[in-house]
Amino acid sequence: MIIEIDFNSDDAIYIQLCNQIILGIATSKLREGEQLPSVRTLADTIGINMHTVNKAYSILQREGFVKIDRRKGVVIAVDINKLEALEEAREELAVVLARALCKNVTRDEIHGLVDQIYDSFEGN
Repeated sequence: MIIEIDFNSDDAIYIQLCNQIILGIATSKLREGEQLPSVRTLADTIGINMHTVNKAYSILQREGFVKIDRRKGVVIAVDINKLEALEEAREELAVVLARALCKNVTRDEIHGLVDQIYDSFEGN
């Protein structure tokens, strides 16, 4: 998986890194048990600070997307509880939907967009 960082983005680099890894898992570009690059290797490859990669990996571990093992390194291990995942998605979607509603986006447009995004994850 190629990780691309937008250094002009308003999103913090560690957030971009987390999001790209999560999208990689969702689209099956990263699979259960697959090893991610070491902190040093990924930092050097992308051209960012090792502490930034370490922060992203720590967040991904806390959220249940990876496991960190001293011998194996960082490994994709999606063990998040489904009910927790649904509640987390609900909270995040509430804000996204509120923003869309303020911009006059319709329910049908939202449903179409959700279906399109969901289908793109299943197709990979």
